[in-house]
Amino acid sequence: MEVYVSDDLEKAIKILKKKMALEGLYKEIKKRRHYEPPSVRNRLKKEEAERRRRKNMKKKRG
Repeated sequence: MEVYVSDDLEKAIKILKKKMALEGLYKEIKKRRHYEPPSVRNRLKKEEAERRRRKNMKKKRG
């Protein structure tokens, strides 16, 4: 990932952090920090889907 800023280093860092957040790199880095077996990955994926489903149901009710 490249960021082009002429002079200000702080501005370049700010832009880089924003781009990383928008692309989901922070989540990806956190997820890959430690190995998790496929069974754990699948379980977490199902739990996240269930959370999203409940949240959507809650929104629809009121």
